[in-house]
Amino acid sequence: MTPQVLEKRTQAFAVRVLRFAQTLPFRRSMQVLEMQLVRAATLIGANYREANRAESRKDFLHKVAVVEKEASETLYWLELIEALQIGDPEERTALLQECQELLAIFTRIGKTVRSRLSKG
Repeated sequence: MTPQVLEKRTQAFAVRVLRFAQTLPFRRSMQVLEMQLVRAATLIGANYREANRAESRKDFLHKVAVVEKEASETLYWLELIEALQIGDPEERTALLQECQELLAIFTRIGKTVRSRLSKG
């Protein structure tokens, strides 16, 4: 997968999360969850785009680590939403799956770059 394709994929994920968030019930307790989900999900793509414009491999690795953390946090918020059984069940399941895949991709990218940096 090229960086451009992955950038588009993370952007599409952010759009889906934003649309999903608009369907969540409007309650004060849900506002915090919704805001955290939206913030973390949109930062995945924003930080990955920044990583692709890194000044060095170390800079890239640092920025990809941030992307990985945001993906992990997004997964946490989606798991809470799943536990609460709110929002469209099909979209909830699809977002969980996509987030897990993105997290796995960025974890793998980080491990690969770390390995290459350690080899010289």
